Amino acid sequence: MLGIKFVTQNMDGVKKALSDRFETAALDTIETCNKKRKNLLLQIEELRHLRNMVSQDIAKIKKSGGEAKDLVNEMREVSEKIKKIDISLSEDEEQIKQILMAIPNIPHPSVPLGKDDKDNPVKYKRGKPPKFDYNPLPHWTLGENLNIFDFNRASKITGARFPLYFGAGARLERALMNFMLDTHTQNHGYKEVLPPFIVNSNSMTGTGQLPKFKEDLFKLEGWDYYMVPTAEVPVTNIHNNEILDEAALPILYTAHTPCFRSEAGSYGKDTRGLIRQHQFNKVELVKITRPETSYDELEKLLANAETILKLLKIPYRVIELCTGDLGFSAAKTYDIEIWMPSQNLYREISSCSNFADFQARRANIRFRRKGKKGTEFVHTLNGSGLAVGRTVAAIMENFQQPDGSVLIPEILRPYMGGMEKISREN
Repeated sequence: MLGIKFVTQNMDGVKKALSDRFETAALDTIETCNKKRKNLLLQIEELRHLRNMVSQDIAKIKKSGGEAKDLVNEMREVSEKIKKIDISLSEDEEQIKQILMAIPNIPHPSVPLGKDDKDNPVKYKRGKPPKFDYNPLPHWTLGENLNIFDFNRASKITGARFPLYFGAGARLERALMNFMLDTHTQNHGYKEVLPPFIVNSNSMTGTGQLPKFKEDLFKLEGWDYYMVPTAEVPVTNIHNNEILDEAALPILYTAHTPCFRSEAGSYGKDTRGLIRQHQFNKVELVKITRPETSYDELEKLLANAETILKLLKIPYRVIELCTGDLGFSAAKTYDIEIWMPSQNLYREISSCSNFADFQARRANIRFRRKGKKGTEFVHTLNGSGLAVGRTVAAIMENFQQPDGSVLIPEILRPYMGGMEKISREN
């Protein structure tokens, strides 16, 4: 969330940022509301000053044995006026808050201008896509032929876009989760967290999912609880309403959670396979940093996520999101996209973002610099390290063999009990 002071003092800049994002917000309304708010605050201040001064006069009159009934009645009327203005002020401040909640983050100056994903520049590519002497099969066909996926039975159990793994498929998913967590904790310095998989609305608001993306969430009926759409939500909110010591920063967390998303607006897209599911596993990376180091930390975060693909030897590319494709809360984002042979294109597997102080303002996460008074908002970052189901899909498609089997990347074999290849299971 942007601060009211920042918005009103940088109105032209905020309007430019919204234009670059192809977004709109009620900025004229917020200016009007803020002027009204200031006027109401002035009225309250003047009335309270009057009440304090007259109260002193009343006390002097009563002390001297005089009658102060008229003044007392007058001050009662003043108190009633203050109550009414307070109600109006609260309503005005709530309207300002709701407008601020709907304004997206300001893009970092380095973010390329563009309207949508077609304008996202490719930063670089890593690894060579494999060449096949046949038309490579999609991962869902490979998995069903190998008897390790069963989407039909998953649909019977729950509905469309839910996975069901068997045997080596289930083990591959588990192996990847452990491999990712081990790499990030042992090699990259992250602390592992096992957070709740259900969060309240305050946590969803803190990271920006509410109120804007309510339709994308799974809410528990009768509760102020939501299923987590990503571990970003519970892990970032570990420190909501806290003041951290500067010496504790940066804080690096990694967590595995199942993720639950309604995929609103995606009807007809990726209806087969593991690319777009209502439930999927993901290993998340979260950083809480000082403002001056956050963009350096973003580059490190990106490198940490890339390491997983390098070790697995899966071809990928990194793109920079343009202003029009940037997420609501993000100030700058890199997407990592994996090569999918059956589709002959790259598909997203991770978004690595710096949110600057946008989430910290909403979640009230601050820090205190050593030897200085007051507090500052931290910067928050996160990225997938990685989406597990999509990694399974990429392994199956890139390492498929002519006989329909799938080679297991060498780095994963110890996690698979030494298994080198997934062959058809009876």
